[in-house]
Amino acid sequence: MSVHRLEAHLTLPISLEEAWPFFADPRNLALITPPEMGFVVKGDVPAAMYAGLLIAYTVRPLFGIPVEWLTEITHVENQRYFVDEQRHGPYRLWHHQHHFAAVEGGVEMHDILHYELPLGLLGDVLDSVLVRSRIKGIFAYRRTVLRERFGGGASQPRTAA
Repeated sequence: MSVHRLEAHLTLPISLEEAWPFFADPRNLALITPPEMGFVVKGDVPAAMYAGLLIAYTVRPLFGIPVEWLTEITHVENQRYFVDEQRHGPYRLWHHQHHFAAVEGGVEMHDILHYELPLGLLGDVLDSVLVRSRIKGIFAYRRTVLRERFGGGASQPRTAA
């Protein structure tokens, strides 16, 4: 079994002060998740995340099968980064860092995702034939939606095993 890594960079022509409130609001996650994933937040969530926040939702990542997922926001540094970690869900490990930095002409967002599937070697095979491309597709969808909303360009996700 392997821990997989995926990185994505996105630069948007908005200020850090404009970007942070949008990305730090957990209610906006559904806006940047592909509709076919059936993402639904369960219960009320605040307009701004904080360390220790638990977010429960249902998602349909593969074949329309609903999966219950519980995420904890483990770290938040205002206008710099936040980290979400799966507490219950389909992955053996899910650790997603979201970094933000003011750059000339806008804000750069840098995602670093580490994940591991259950099922040992079978999980690694599933990752290579299905899961990794699905996650890359989610990042691509987000790039498209965010470019439409805020303008700007983006680079492609990079992966490493």
